[in-house]
Amino acid sequence: MSRRYELADEQWELIELILPKRTAQTGRKPRDPRPMLNGMVWILRSGAPWRDLPERYGPWQTVYDYYRHWRNNGTFDRFLSALHVRLDPNGRIDGDLWCIDGSSVRAARAAAGAAKSLTPHPQEPADHAWGRSRGGWGSKFHLVTDGRGLPPAVEVTLGQRHESTQVEAVMDTIAIPQPVGRPRKRPKRLAGDKGYSYSTIRRWLRAHGITVVIPRKSNQRKGRGPFDKKNYRRRSVIEQCVGWLKECRRIGIRFEKLAISFLAMFKLAMIQRYLTLMF
Repeated sequence: MSRRYELADEQWELIELILPKRTAQTGRKPRDPRPMLNGMVWILRSGAPWRDLPERYGPWQTVYDYYRHWRNNGTFDRFLSALHVRLDPNGRIDGDLWCIDGSSVRAARAAAGAAKSLTPHPQEPADHAWGRSRGGWGSKFHLVTDGRGLPPAVEVTLGQRHESTQVEAVMDTIAIPQPVGRPRKRPKRLAGDKGYSYSTIRRWLRAHGITVVIPRKSNQRKGRGPFDKKNYRRRSVIEQCVGWLKECRRIGIRFEKLAISFLAMFKLAMIQRYLTLMF
């Protein structure tokens, strides 16, 4: 019987198939990856410091080393890609409507003080996605979900970065593998609130064959056709997904010094959400 936050047996059996196989014949014997992953999920959901990790998962330093290693070598990304392959053919990922939104996250004191040198972490942004917004110091995440609230992509930026500036960046990270042909990168429709009502965004979406489901601001001219209120109402799924993500306490408050570590927490949460949907 699994404890709270831990992966069930059928969920782990699927993840175990995705894990890269060890080929080295020498060196220290690796740890069992299952308690390593369960320990990461426990940190994600509880929000506790790494040093407070329960002993049943092994030494906290070892679990943290696995977390950094999987973050750096793309293991979390491979998990997501493999889960996309299993979800999409069964119709679990909605290709008709996607939704986009952004949300701010306050940063704890522990998030400050990241090293200025980026040499050890070439993928880390120079600003560490850490800045001042109306709510104080923190970050902002930019999320895309499908019409059922399943999140295929997320990006992390400075807290003061406006949502409208990240539409292209977060959309370009999506590539859902298909059995035949190229990965699916675009939906038929994209829904967003008035914060995304800019002519540049509308032109970019239309240029990529995406129907715009974004209401116009009161000081903007009305569109030619009627606004798609029916699909816009479905945008509530992304609000629900944002709420679920922030229930993961390691996401609701940023503790990670590095943006790539904070982003990895989002990926870990997305993996858990996918597995919950599948089983």
